[in-house]
Amino acid sequence: MATEELTSAKKAAAVIVALGAERASEVYKYLTDEEVEQLSLEIAKLDRLSPEDMQATVEDFYGLCITQKVINEGGVLYAKDVLEKAFGQQQATSFMERLSKSLRSKSFEFVRKADAKNIQMILQNEHPQTIALILSYARSDQAAQIIAELPRSIQLDVIKRIAELDRVSPEMIKLVETTLEKRFSSIISSDQVEVGGVSYIAEIMNRVDRATEKYIFDELGEKDAALADEIHKLMFVFEDIANLDSMSVQRFIREVDTKDLAVALKSANENVKQLILQNMSSRMRESVEQDIQFLHNIRMKDVEEAQQKIVGVIRQLEESGEIVIARGEGDEILA
Repeated sequence: MATEELTSAKKAAAVIVALGAERASEVYKYLTDEEVEQLSLEIAKLDRLSPEDMQATVEDFYGLCITQKVINEGGVLYAKDVLEKAFGQQQATSFMERLSKSLRSKSFEFVRKADAKNIQMILQNEHPQTIALILSYARSDQAAQIIAELPRSIQLDVIKRIAELDRVSPEMIKLVETTLEKRFSSIISSDQVEVGGVSYIAEIMNRVDRATEKYIFDELGEKDAALADEIHKLMFVFEDIANLDSMSVQRFIREVDTKDLAVALKSANENVKQLILQNMSSRMRESVEQDIQFLHNIRMKDVEEAQQKIVGVIRQLEESGEIVIARGEGDEILA
């Protein structure tokens, strides 16, 4: 198995194996029951790794540990300088980017655990900039639900503010955080923290309903076409199935209910429809085509929901490393 094929969960399992039972048991003390269960399952499923793969995985883990230590002790700029000298510019940048995501998850933890409706109630009278900052720390599914329920008058403003967020001082984060949650007292110790951004808003847009997605892109396209295009390039929408290879199409078809497929294909463009049908077994294709033929008086909302379900499955498969999605020009996938 090549190292680049390992998922994050498998890499974590490999590191635990490398640590040995005694040290691994110490690590387990700091994990939740759910994390212990997930990690143990990955260890049980872990195939044999070559010495090269194991060494590469452990070295990667060691690099991230060193990155965390240097950031905490000397700040972001100092860490960048030290890491570039130790690992080279490309590897240092990779370590910094990956750790920034975990650093972000330490703040506003109560938001990620809260129900989206409760968050929405808290935010309903807040300024769009405050809403944007808080949603940048929420889970993308929470943010998608909340954005979809925002008044149209501020919805687009919040979207743009999230996309334009880059770095926010810890002092500002703590001020907002303390106001919303008195019990939360810790704050990460770095000079600045990466939040929001175009990639994050693209992830949110992948999760909102199609009607909200269409409204936002229609409006944003008129007011800031460049930003709309930048976000869209990072998204995966139903029509992008036409760009998947046959193996990826066959893989997601196995995870999708045939009834959802039939409904989704009822108004799909011909390229997507033919690609999906061509990658089915003859028996399945005949069944789906019959279902499509007998679908009458179906609401567009139902079609959009079915398409969104399929997009959700594809995104999950991509996150688990089972399929690869090319995004934008130059993102060529090599067989």
